[in-house]
Amino acid sequence: MTAPLRVLVIDDEPAIRRFLRVSLAAQGYLVLEADSGESGYALLQRNTVDVVILDLGLPGVSGLDILKRLREGGSSVPVIVLSSRSDEGGKVTALDMGADDYVTKPFGMDELLARIRAAVRHRLQQEGERPIFKSGDLAVDLVHRVVTVGGAEVKLTPREYDLLRLLVMHAGKVLTHKFLLREVWGSETDVQYLRIYIRTLRQKIEADPVQPALIQTEQGVGYRLKIFE
Repeated sequence: MTAPLRVLVIDDEPAIRRFLRVSLAAQGYLVLEADSGESGYALLQRNTVDVVILDLGLPGVSGLDILKRLREGGSSVPVIVLSSRSDEGGKVTALDMGADDYVTKPFGMDELLARIRAAVRHRLQQEGERPIFKSGDLAVDLVHRVVTVGGAEVKLTPREYDLLRLLVMHAGKVLTHKFLLREVWGSETDVQYLRIYIRTLRQKIEADPVQPALIQTEQGVGYRLKIFE
């Protein structure tokens, strides 16, 4: 029998913590709680956790401060940030600083559970990198740089492949425009270049490029490659 996944919730709102405690425990997670950035970071120093759910709008030590400390300290624990609808800039900053995903308050539990599963799966993929990635009809051989859809090989330009490979390596995780531009183009060039390449990639790998299922747009933030079993 495997041990339950340990989730640390750092949020100063008692109602949110209570909702998450009850809902996550019902799904078999072991839940730790903190009501401030200071106490949350102290818990992280004393405990091994599998996922952190981190409110950005904490008093005192902010959620971004906690995230910065974790990543600068070398921690790769998956972090899902909670943000308000008006804090789009905070979401993007958190993702660029190393957060794995975000949900916007108010949020549904099904959405959060899906984000948790994707974050944990992404970490496991990184720890044991698979040479062949599959999602639905898409298969990417990362060793031989071969891409197939429904068993038929798809020809990509080097730049298209680099972009797809980056999405594959972070499958399930939202990647910001800034991150994608820096990693693929080497600089923060015009985001319009990115949109053009995403469009051509969709035309080559999506069943319906107009309503894409694989490469999903996170409005105002970036893109996410969805994982289909």
